[in-house]
Amino acid sequence: MKIVTEAPEEQEESLFEAPPMAEQERMVEAILFATAEPITTRELEARMPHGCDAAEALVYLRKRYEGRGVQVMKVGDAWAIRTAADLGFLMQKETVETRKLSRAAIETLAIIAYHQPVTRAEIEEIRGVSVSRGTVDQLLELEWIRFGRRKMTPGRPVTFVVTQSFLDHFGLENARDLPGLKELRAAGLLENRPPPGTLPGPETDVEDESEEGQSELFED
Repeated sequence: MKIVTEAPEEQEESLFEAPPMAEQERMVEAILFATAEPITTRELEARMPHGCDAAEALVYLRKRYEGRGVQVMKVGDAWAIRTAADLGFLMQKETVETRKLSRAAIETLAIIAYHQPVTRAEIEEIRGVSVSRGTVDQLLELEWIRFGRRKMTPGRPVTFVVTQSFLDHFGLENARDLPGLKELRAAGLLENRPPPGTLPGPETDVEDESEEGQSELFED
């Protein structure tokens, strides 16, 4: 009886046999997806099993991604998966600018929300100080307030009301869900200022436009 044994050299070769090309292609694909920066073929092969041919795998992978939303692209002497050039407009980055409201804007917004529709004169009567144009313009720019109907009083002054954007931003179903003036004053959102016509103090005749004392309720 003749017994055939495999040569040690052949056994050693089989231990280091490279995976099939389809598997190498998958490996290259996985590495490119997980790597933010372009990577060279040498770096690819350093991560892959012994005997892999990253350059050949890239040829197949690049062809497979032709016409797709993402493509295998050569960047210098390295490779990366990038958005197709004709779809670049979809990747435009939109940034959100965070701006904190001044105490004057917080108070004005709270009064409008609670008393809408309300005129500028009525806002000033409640606050005890005049309302600057900049404060109203800021709230209009944020689209948290809008002009309401003119009041049927002498001069027909314009009124202000809160918008759907305001309710959506603060997760409110309607303005009635806001706390009342007593609660706002207790929370420090409205200051107990003397009414107009009294002797002005250091903080009663000038609108506070600082960003100190912000409230979490109306913080943008």
